[in-house]
Amino acid sequence: MELKEYNVVVVGGGAAGLMAAGTAAIAGNNVLLLEKMEKTGRKVRISGKGRCNLTNVCTDEEFLAKIQNGAGFFTYAYTQWNNKSLIRFMERKGVKLETERGGRVYPKSGKAWDIAQALVDWCREEGVRIECNAKVESINVIAGKVRSVTYTNARGFQRKVNTPAVILATGGASYPATGSTGDGYHMAHNVGHTITPIRPSLAPLETTYEEAKFMAGLLLKNVQAELVVDGEVVQSEFGEMFFSKRGVEGAIILRMSRKAVDALIDDKRVEIVVDLKHAMDHDELRERILREIAEQPSTLTVGELLRKIMPRELVVPMAKACGAHAKHSMGELKEEKIDRLVKALKHFVLPISDYRPFEEAIVTAGGVDLAEIDPHTMQSRKVEGLYFAGELMDIDANTGGYNLQIAFSTGRLAGQLRQSKDVMLTE
Repeated sequence: MELKEYNVVVVGGGAAGLMAAGTAAIAGNNVLLLEKMEKTGRKVRISGKGRCNLTNVCTDEEFLAKIQNGAGFFTYAYTQWNNKSLIRFMERKGVKLETERGGRVYPKSGKAWDIAQALVDWCREEGVRIECNAKVESINVIAGKVRSVTYTNARGFQRKVNTPAVILATGGASYPATGSTGDGYHMAHNVGHTITPIRPSLAPLETTYEEAKFMAGLLLKNVQAELVVDGEVVQSEFGEMFFSKRGVEGAIILRMSRKAVDALIDDKRVEIVVDLKHAMDHDELRERILREIAEQPSTLTVGELLRKIMPRELVVPMAKACGAHAKHSMGELKEEKIDRLVKALKHFVLPISDYRPFEEAIVTAGGVDLAEIDPHTMQSRKVEGLYFAGELMDIDANTGGYNLQIAFSTGRLAGQLRQSKDVMLTE
């Protein structure tokens, strides 16, 4: 078995791993980055629908409020290297950026590839050795300290690398086609770390709503939605949602999905209640419907009338909700049915039955227990010389550039290889 030595071995070539590797190399370390896929940064290259929403320009307080789990843990890493730091870094690397709606920051070219390539080029310029098609088999620990890493290279040969420091940045389990298949959880567990159960986050949801089949392809803008668990409103969001053949997705659904997934796992009743006419209250909406009825000829059908006030995909579901039939005469809409229609539009209930798998989730909730990681260094409190960065840890945030910033900030801090001052945990 070939044996080599490096000051630092980084496992995983995504956003966190590349940032950690480059940062470690700047300090003069001899760094090896091992990536099991054929190229680094695969998830970065497809993020943001191929555009890469790398961060958000909101205030520090607003940013930390978007962290769904681990905000307190992440605070130090973020204050050391925040959104402004990341923007300056990318611009110094020649990537022009622009800020769009909601404070989302993208490369001006519209190409996520530019972000990934800038990171790879930077690492190589700093002397990082990048080896792809390299699958790490184990992190070898002796007497509570990292000693070496064993991996299989592209030719199928096993290699062992002596090193006093390993930065584990393998990502979560979402989008497994990019290489995020949960390997890091096994590595961390094998050296003594606790893994909080993982589940999809920022994931589409499935519904048992019978009329959803009529709504596939419908994009709703400017709607208010509430996540209701066992009859209690637990989250409210405003924005866009989309109906697919499998269920519901879109920005507001993704933001509510973490709590929805947890509730479904706990076998609780989950509903999403949508206000389809947020700009009008009940009385205003009722007056609008009555006005349309008064202005239209009596030969108009219920469906034709409804089409004047809502997208066509909603006509059949809303007609059924108010007890009418889309093909019947408008005269069928009596006072009681109009009241039911108003209620259906202002209180549209979607029963949620399940969530989509990791293949469709943007990030992973759960991961390495944060209590076992020093937030001031990203070093393990169980194994000296072992550091963590990115989605592998039990930390995740809303959509909008926050999760990539987590990867960059924690990768930067881990790459500094600071030594923890607190007492190491013992078994």
